[in-house]
Amino acid sequence: MEKPYIAIPLGDPAGIGPEIVVKSIATKQVFDAARCVVVGDKKIVDDAIRFSRIPLKVNIINHPKEGVYEEKVLNLIDLDNVDMSEFKIGEISGMCGRAAYEYIKKSIELANTREVAAVSTTPINKESLKAGNVNYIGHTEIFGALTGTKDPLTMFEVRGMRVFFLTRHVSLRRACDLVTKDRIKDYVKRCKEVLMKLGVTEGTMAIAGLNPHSGEHGLFGNEEVEHVTPAVEELRAEGYDVVGPIGADSVFHLALKGRYNSVLSLYHDQGHIATKTLDFERTIAITGGMPILRTSVDHGTAFDIAGKGIASEISMVEAILLGAKYSKNFMN
Repeated sequence: MEKPYIAIPLGDPAGIGPEIVVKSIATKQVFDAARCVVVGDKKIVDDAIRFSRIPLKVNIINHPKEGVYEEKVLNLIDLDNVDMSEFKIGEISGMCGRAAYEYIKKSIELANTREVAAVSTTPINKESLKAGNVNYIGHTEIFGALTGTKDPLTMFEVRGMRVFFLTRHVSLRRACDLVTKDRIKDYVKRCKEVLMKLGVTEGTMAIAGLNPHSGEHGLFGNEEVEHVTPAVEELRAEGYDVVGPIGADSVFHLALKGRYNSVLSLYHDQGHIATKTLDFERTIAITGGMPILRTSVDHGTAFDIAGKGIASEISMVEAILLGAKYSKNFMN
């Protein structure tokens, strides 16, 4: 089978993105799985190769099909947008925030035009984006805007366990208020569409409980009684294979064992803790509900260790491998 083209934006140049990219490109796992096209700045890539002591040759290209896809070759679309006289590794910088955004934008353009099958992203810094006058809070918002997707969905995958999130970056108090019957029904339907697009057509989706022991029938919390259970009943009547609420202290374990093909986590940390405790480095984010595929590491720019050559590439490797795994479903 022909290896898919995967675009990899370099991330914030001042963070560990460049380092984990060059280390990943050098692995046999990545070489065997995909034809990677890095979008970045050659000066930053050369610097990362130097301090990481990775034997790579940089090949400058304009389009993916111009690449030389051989071992130890990094094919780069060079946007040449970092002024090294102003560059400081490990620091918040408007220049780096703007550069990171431009790498993402170019990668999305390649995916929108089907020149690549997926985009696997590296860490960016929200403060640097703001300093660079980039009016998006993060990757999800950028991808949503540049693909015309109103509300992209986030799914984590780790060791075959898939977790969706009903709410993301809101306070816990606000997250509880967002657990409504209508919202749950809407999300389950959209999550099912994402699973179908990924080729996951069999199995049951579980909805995690919000309160301890799913509220014990209203003894401590009514969200399950008033919203989750009615949503599940209506969804099942409409033909959706979904169950819940399932206590959050057991539902993720059961999903890992294969009882459920996915779990809808009702708030950010509920699902993050479950997946990252299982395997922090191999928890990969997939942004669903878009016409293109995006996989991503789920860690930050790690400014404190940037430039030291000690950052682990495991998450980046996993993100690329997952992009390659699902990419065939996005090239139609």
